[in-house]
Amino acid sequence: MKRNIVHMDLDTFFVSVERLQNSKLEGKPVIIGGASDRGVVSSCSYEARRYGVHSAMPMKMARSLCSEAVVVRGDMDAYSKYSRMVTEIIADSAPVYEKSSIDEHYLDISGMDRFFGCLKWSGELRNRIIRETGLPISFGLSINKTVSKIATGEAKPNGGMEVAVNTVPGFLSPLSIRKIPMIGEKTYHLLRSMGISSIGTLRMIPPEMMNGLLGKNGIVIWKKANGIDPAPVIQYSERKSIGTERTFERDTMDVEGLKDLLVSMVEKLAFQLRKEEKLTSCITVKIRYSNFDTHSLQKRLGYTSFDHILIPAAKELFERIYQRRMLIRLIGVRFLGLIRGVQQLNLFEDTSEMVKLYLAMDSLRKRFGAASVRRASGVQLRELEKQIRDKDAAKSDDSGMDRQQTDNLKNRRWGYWR
Repeated sequence: MKRNIVHMDLDTFFVSVERLQNSKLEGKPVIIGGASDRGVVSSCSYEARRYGVHSAMPMKMARSLCSEAVVVRGDMDAYSKYSRMVTEIIADSAPVYEKSSIDEHYLDISGMDRFFGCLKWSGELRNRIIRETGLPISFGLSINKTVSKIATGEAKPNGGMEVAVNTVPGFLSPLSIRKIPMIGEKTYHLLRSMGISSIGTLRMIPPEMMNGLLGKNGIVIWKKANGIDPAPVIQYSERKSIGTERTFERDTMDVEGLKDLLVSMVEKLAFQLRKEEKLTSCITVKIRYSNFDTHSLQKRLGYTSFDHILIPAAKELFERIYQRRMLIRLIGVRFLGLIRGVQQLNLFEDTSEMVKLYLAMDSLRKRFGAASVRRASGVQLRELEKQIRDKDAAKSDDSGMDRQQTDNLKNRRWGYWR
C-alpha cells in the first residue's frame, strides 16, 4: 500500500507564541534567547532572518546584524502549553501520529485517500490548528518522513505542499544537500569539498563511495537523497517515562541524605534523557514510609533535559510530600511526557557557556561512563557507600571496630545497601 505521510511544523514557534501574548511584536524583527551579549539565539522571526540572524548565533552578533530587533527571554511554560494544545488537536484527528519535537509532528494517514483526499484532509487539519490556537503552521505530504519534512520546509511560511510519488526525484534534485535531515555542518562541508551541492548530484554518487566516505550514515544519506526512507511513524504516547527507585535496607529519616540521593538520581536520569535526545515535561517524586504507605507528587515543566532545572523541581516535590516525619523505606523519581528534542531547547540560557558545559560533561560521561562526572553531593554519597562497605567487609578483630560502631556509621547517613 502506498504510504501517505504528513509532516507538520509550527512556523517560528517560539516567536509565534510570543506574538499571541503581545500583539505589538507583529511585523517586527524578534529574537528569542539569552538576554546578555554572551547568550545565544534560540529562535527568530522571518523579519530578523532577513538581516542574517539565525538559531544558535551568538546574541552579540545577532544584535549587531539587527540592532532594531526586539529580544525576548523566552517562556518554556507557555511554549509547552501551546505545544500540548496542538498535539491534542492532532490526536483528535489523526489515526497515527508521532510528536518528534516540541513543534513538529509526523502523521501516517495511509489508506485515507480512499475516503478523503489526503491533501484536502491535511489542509483542513492545518486550518483547524490555526483557528483553535492562533499559531501559523506548515505541512508537507508525501510518501515518507524525509520527503514530507523537506516539503514542509519548501512550503514555509504558513503553507502546505504535496509531493506525489512520481514527482519525488524532480522535487528533490535541484534542492541543496542542506535540506536532507542528518546532514550537519561537518558532513555538508565534506560533501561540498567534493563538489556535491545539490541533492541531484548526491543521488548520482555510487552508494559504495558514500559508505567508504561516511560509513553506514553515508548509505542512509544516499537513500534519503533518492527519496527512500522506510522509517515508520511511531505512535506517540504521553505516558512514556523513565525513572528509578531505591529501597533502603534500613529505613531512614536523614533528610539531607535523602536529598543527596535524589540529586544523584535526577542527575543520572537527566543524562539519560540527553543521551537519548529526549525531553521531559513532567517530574514525579515518590516516597514509601516504613509502614508501607506510599505517596507521590508530580509537577509540570517546560520541556527540558537540564539538571539545574530538574533538580530544584525534585527537591521542591520532596519538601511538599515528606510531611509525616516518619522513617522512609523507599524513594523514587520519574520523568514523564517524553518527546524527542535537543538543541533548540538548550538555547534559553543566559550564556552559551552553560550549554557548552553540559556538552562537555556529557561527552566525558559517554566516553568514561555515566559516573565519571557528578555533583559534589553524589561524589560524597559514593565515598560514604564505599566506606561503609569496607567497614562491613572487615572482620571485627582485624579492624578494631565492633558491630555497634559499624551500625553507628551507617545510621549517621544512610543505612541502606543492595
